[in-house]
Amino acid sequence: MGARVAVYFVASPLQYLAARRIAENFEAGARQVLVWYKPGVTPIVREADWDAAGYMPWPRWEPLPGPFGRHRRLRDNIRRVAALVGPCDSLHIHSAVFDTEAINYFLRALPKACGAREMRARILPDGIISIRRYPLAPAKRLAQYARKLRRLVAPELDYWCFGGDRIGSDAPFCDRIYVIAGLPHEYPADKVVVLPPLVTPRAGAAAGAASERTALVIGQPLVGAGLMKPADRDAVSDEIRAWLAALGIRRIIYKGHPKDPDQELKQPDYETLSLDEPLEVHLANTPYDAVVGVRSSALLFARQTSPASTRVVAFGWGRVRFKSDDERRQMGEAFRSTGVVLNEG
Repeated sequence: MGARVAVYFVASPLQYLAARRIAENFEAGARQVLVWYKPGVTPIVREADWDAAGYMPWPRWEPLPGPFGRHRRLRDNIRRVAALVGPCDSLHIHSAVFDTEAINYFLRALPKACGAREMRARILPDGIISIRRYPLAPAKRLAQYARKLRRLVAPELDYWCFGGDRIGSDAPFCDRIYVIAGLPHEYPADKVVVLPPLVTPRAGAAAGAASERTALVIGQPLVGAGLMKPADRDAVSDEIRAWLAALGIRRIIYKGHPKDPDQELKQPDYETLSLDEPLEVHLANTPYDAVVGVRSSALLFARQTSPASTRVVAFGWGRVRFKSDDERRQMGEAFRSTGVVLNEG
């Protein structure tokens, strides 16, 4: 029986990189099990780096065929992950959030399925989302108890209800919260562990700028995510193009976002960047004269990993719809503290 197993539920390249650092620096000696549940992560997974790895379909979006497909998918996922983990004494479950049925049921079901006598839950960083708390509203708390009713027909689906921050940072099952160096946060100090740099640049990479001045535009859903009106999005896109032209940058590369099929910030003359590695790794190893976007977390990592000569600018903040003034203030502090220049136009 394996003494200790560390399981990582990841949904983004950033979470994947964080899981690798945790496995190397904080879970050495454990059996390392990766579970990814967003198809967009598949191209960057190196299964050879893990003792076991597998894709887990998201119950809401990929239910099993037939009646009660979502419910049966939840049960099937528990069996699927338990087979990857195998028998163990101690289980460390890592996820960016625990207030979701796709992950929460594992807190109680996985230890029982694997014979673990001890379980600890630990939180993965999730970029700009992780700089602030998201308190559970009363309706969300009631929804947790509704999810607990599943155990009446499937005892292993015993939802672990909790209050406070929705990611689970205040919950009794959480004993550790991993954060990224340089980013502010509001988590309890006694639980926080700062990760080392997520990316180690390859030797000789990014030693100097390319002979042709080059910029990277980082896309994200803006109108599609309700962050901007179409007219504002178009104005920001034109502003970015004009700003790069004023710097004498003619070669512009566009990195789209998986949730941005319309490539909202892409201009006709931009090249399209396709990657088989996390964007953060690419940024650490590829020199650009400028990296620009709106409020993507990738701008933070561009500033942390790029040479000081690289201009990293967030455009359009005066046009972005934030959920609250507090969200705007906290995100602004995070970008400025990292060294990203905010353009409020």
